[in-house]
Amino acid sequence: MSGKQHRHPDARMIEFKMNDLYLRVPEGITILEAAHKVGVRIPTLCHLDLHDIKMVNQTASCRVCMVELIDSHTNRNKLVPACVTPVSANMEVMTHTLNAITARRMAVELLLSNHPNECFTCPKNRECELQALAAELGIRHIRWEGERMNYPRDLSSDAIVKDANKCIFCRRCETMCNKVQTCGILSGIGRGFDVFVGPAFNIPMVESSCTYCGQCVQVCPTAALTEMYHTDKIWEALNDPDKHVIVQTAPAIRVALGELFDMEPGTIVTGQLVTALRRMGFNAVFDTNFGADLTIMEEATELIDRLQNNKTLPMLTSCCPAWVKYIEHQFPELLEVPSTCKSPHIMFGTIVKTYYAEKNSLDPDNIVVVSVMPCIAKKAEAKRPELTKDVHNNVDIVITTRELGRMIKEAGLDFANLPLTEYDKPLGETTGASVIFGTSGGVIEAALRTAYEWMTGMELQEVELLQLRGDTGLRKATVQIGDKNLRIGIASGLGNARTLLEEIRDGKDKYDAIEIMACPGGCVAGGGQPYHHGNFDIVRKRQEAIYQEDRNKKIRKSHENSEILKLYQEYLGEPFGNTAHRLLHTHFEERERI
Repeated sequence: MSGKQHRHPDARMIEFKMNDLYLRVPEGITILEAAHKVGVRIPTLCHLDLHDIKMVNQTASCRVCMVELIDSHTNRNKLVPACVTPVSANMEVMTHTLNAITARRMAVELLLSNHPNECFTCPKNRECELQALAAELGIRHIRWEGERMNYPRDLSSDAIVKDANKCIFCRRCETMCNKVQTCGILSGIGRGFDVFVGPAFNIPMVESSCTYCGQCVQVCPTAALTEMYHTDKIWEALNDPDKHVIVQTAPAIRVALGELFDMEPGTIVTGQLVTALRRMGFNAVFDTNFGADLTIMEEATELIDRLQNNKTLPMLTSCCPAWVKYIEHQFPELLEVPSTCKSPHIMFGTIVKTYYAEKNSLDPDNIVVVSVMPCIAKKAEAKRPELTKDVHNNVDIVITTRELGRMIKEAGLDFANLPLTEYDKPLGETTGASVIFGTSGGVIEAALRTAYEWMTGMELQEVELLQLRGDTGLRKATVQIGDKNLRIGIASGLGNARTLLEEIRDGKDKYDAIEIMACPGGCVAGGGQPYHHGNFDIVRKRQEAIYQEDRNKKIRKSHENSEILKLYQEYLGEPFGNTAHRLLHTHFEERERI
């Protein structure tokens, strides 16, 4: 089964025997959970316990976690999957008998017999759970050679690659897509030998209602689902003397990239990141945080306009392209609710192709804008036809944190020991408000820091709006601005977004503003970040680092960014004015739901 688990905290304690040790555990837990409590490792493959969001994948399809139940009365022992077998009173379990180990090895060997033998060139090489498990179990040859699945790779989207030949039918992606994100895109296709997970009727990903949030990619144990790789395009541009290649990095990158170089989760590597990009050959290295500050100037103005002129409320932040695509497919009747602001990296790309190009006497045709994002959906977003300036894409190439990590290794850089340098200027000054875009609740907190001062004319003394923070996926809070008590809703994870959107649609609750991020926890847990394998302690450490980076900043409100103010004075005019609206805002459209 796959779904939510709810166990009563006061469950009755029962006693059973594991590996000749007597244990007391809560009634109702599985053998696998009991083993974890006493430090006994039972290998798994299909099992995925997302305890922080109360979701578990328990299909028991891989049969890797087999253990042996001992029946001392009849001597008729039996093998059972530990992930779905509940502990019972007086049960006796042996986790590493010859029968159990043999069953596990056979299960993995059978999976390998129908799996492409291309580890060296596979995008998940050395990060593949099947590969690691085969090594752990000492599998050195495949005894059952024969026919294998032979499906064409789905390269239809700009974001996600689906390779059904590498699908082991663990259904983790299906649980994430349908239960956590409630997108309903992925399901089992076919029967028997040729079965795999994909969109209904095996239509191309680009024709489905996929939001490209990438959470399926985060939990896939093999390379059945990966991001579309674009690093070759960047190396080609960097080696073209006629191209001026600039790069921007999202807030969440700096607190996760270090994990790819054996640093602790949450290590802030901003300085090393900038140095690495400069040594790789980029002509200019910028911070997407500048685009985030610019977004706040527009989004806060739009919120105030809606509040003061009785326009559509609530206003929903529109920084996350996955959730934008979600509302286009799932809730088209609410398309007047999102802010019309482009996302920060798209805004920054627009400014580069216009203001920056003019300032530096550059032909926009020769500028290549590269975005390093924690998000796979940004790849598809950059290709949306409405996100262009004249004939120029706002952003030309998007890569993920994982892709950047590989490029740094390709370049032979000793990342951990690189000197610390700063982003280029102009367009280089950023604030603490922009940094917190990287975590759930950060965008609306940044917007309200500015809205408060603009609406009241008074300085906001306590810039950390703690009532908006937390790691639960659905939060509601009130923020007082003058004589107004603004009702704020915050959702991370599209399943939680659905709850909020249904409340709005059905008139069950009223809000003034809502922030939605598609990924549980926000961008720090984006689909393109280093794999966290369901360990949300890693996500929390990244989140804590984001808030620390905010506290490290001298300026913590977007409207106090002097370079942002100069940009408006020299080029954009007033926030939410004609020029700003033409360059920094967009529109959304109803999309078919499949």
